[in-house]
Amino acid sequence: MTLISRILGLIRDIVLARYFGAGMATDAFFVAFKIPNFMRRLFAEGAFSQGFIPVLSEYKVQKSHEEVQTLVSKVMGTLGMVLLILTGAGVLILPPLFDWIGTGWFEGEEQQKFLLAGDLIRWTFPYIFFISLTALVSGVLNTYRLFALPAFTPVLLNIVLIGAAIGFSPLFDEPVTAIAIGVFVAGVVQLLFLLPALYRLRLLVVPVWGWIHEGVNRISRLMVPAIFGASVVQINLMIDTAIAFLLVSGSVSWLYYSDRLVEFPLGIFGIALSTVLLPGLSGRFASDQTKAFSQLLDWGTRWALIISIPSATGLFVLSGPLIATLFGYDAFSLHSIEMSALSLMAYAIGLPAFIGVKVLAPGFFARQDTKTPVRAAVAAMIVNVSLNIVFVLSLLAVDFDGVHAGLALATSLGAYVNSGLLLYWLLKSGVYQPGQGWRRFFIQVLLASISMGGILWVLVADTGLWFEWGFMQRTARLMLWVGAGVGIFAVVLMLLGVRPGQLAKPA
Repeated sequence: MTLISRILGLIRDIVLARYFGAGMATDAFFVAFKIPNFMRRLFAEGAFSQGFIPVLSEYKVQKSHEEVQTLVSKVMGTLGMVLLILTGAGVLILPPLFDWIGTGWFEGEEQQKFLLAGDLIRWTFPYIFFISLTALVSGVLNTYRLFALPAFTPVLLNIVLIGAAIGFSPLFDEPVTAIAIGVFVAGVVQLLFLLPALYRLRLLVVPVWGWIHEGVNRISRLMVPAIFGASVVQINLMIDTAIAFLLVSGSVSWLYYSDRLVEFPLGIFGIALSTVLLPGLSGRFASDQTKAFSQLLDWGTRWALIISIPSATGLFVLSGPLIATLFGYDAFSLHSIEMSALSLMAYAIGLPAFIGVKVLAPGFFARQDTKTPVRAAVAAMIVNVSLNIVFVLSLLAVDFDGVHAGLALATSLGAYVNSGLLLYWLLKSGVYQPGQGWRRFFIQVLLASISMGGILWVLVADTGLWFEWGFMQRTARLMLWVGAGVGIFAVVLMLLGVRPGQLAKPA
């Protein structure tokens, strides 16, 4: 289901690139969507899930179904009220703030970019209300091991945005307004889609305010540090976007399209692994199965390694062909392809760390420890912000045509600090004890990835030539090289002695 969602997500971005290109209007939309989408990440894949699922798992294992119903009712009512206040405040405050910044500090195209972003955010910000409640329902379904429907819901977002871009954007004076309205509609659709499944679990209950409820209290205490700790990557991306918004027009869009390609393997494997790991680890912790807890975490880290390193290598080497084939048509120029490819290479360097954070963080959250990841997050945030300043100022000083790529590289390096500290503390505490053969396994995967990357680097044509080819020629050649890369990696891995049984999930 996650794979289907990510494929439709790529199709959505292809449509946006062809219809709107990379410029002032798309920069304004991506900023207007990034703010509620960032908050969605906090709730859908971050703090709320990390606080809610361990407590719900404990209630499911140790308490009656009626007590579970009460917990869901109280959480839904409390979260819903907080979100309603947050949404109202955002709609009232953010548009005037963008207008004030635009008119008070900028002029010309830069001023129009701020004013347009303020108009669009009136439609995009309410998305946080609906998608956060969708995250709550998804957390319940995942705890009951119903993973498919929650993983499918982003498909609905992609369908709605594709329809808005193709069918409704010509009707507006500013075409990107159509997809901003589509974001609002998609939030409603995704929530309604999951409610029948909640009803079948007999957990579709009337929301009730319950701030003083014991379970709600524990969830809120776990959420406060997790809001920062679980979402450092997204916070870093927000910082990148804010700085890029002040750079040359197109910078936000170039970062967006390159980030979307990194999100493809991150979403399919990183977030999917995290989604499966958290309830599994939470259940083992609640049942005091220490060895099984470590074995499941070890299984997740092996999968993270064997997916992330070759994926990062492929994205780095094929950055130009990927951007050209997927987005380089109509309004999307050769210059935009080259700039997006540059930031894709920088993001690809950090992919193993991005996936590592997704896999390692559940090792803390499943044990209801949301404070330790904050320490890693703080260190990563300091590194990211410091490197943002260093890279941007250095690249501007040498008049480099691609300053935005420095922001992507800073985010990647900050992610390595985050994942490295999480791994260190898991090992130090003894909670995670790696299985046998880890060093050999790492070297095997690394050598297979280097072999694949080296061959592709020598044989793949220059990006400018790809831009001259038509869609079918680009697609055929890209499929050929991707297939060749997968084949080279698999063959070398097998020759080095890696077998499928090494990746079998523990019972």
